[in-house]
Amino acid sequence: MSKKLYVRVSGRDDALDRFEAAWHLASGRAAPAPLAVLSFADLPLLAKTLTPARWELLAKLKKAGPLSIFALAKLVGRDYKNVHTDVSRLTELNLIEKQRDSLVSVAWDAVRAELRL
Repeated sequence: MSKKLYVRVSGRDDALDRFEAAWHLASGRAAPAPLAVLSFADLPLLAKTLTPARWELLAKLKKAGPLSIFALAKLVGRDYKNVHTDVSRLTELNLIEKQRDSLVSVAWDAVRAELRL
């Protein structure tokens, strides 16, 4: 089964609406399938957080499979410290998973973005 993460630019009202819809769907019925959503308050925050360098890092890590941060830094041709910082932030956002053997991997098969006006 494919693991998808939905990235959205939306405020608190949208999150409350999604919660309410899930609540109504779940009451009296089978539980809805879990939906993984990463929301940002506005487009500038999304762009600041998910920079082109971080997207490249995610794409190359997904293609390569689990790697050490050192090997990932060599793969993308960047300084270890900067890659470590990016991996730490992407781990906080649950875009990257740290494994027990100190390797990191991309947690998702697909990341879908939705920008509402």
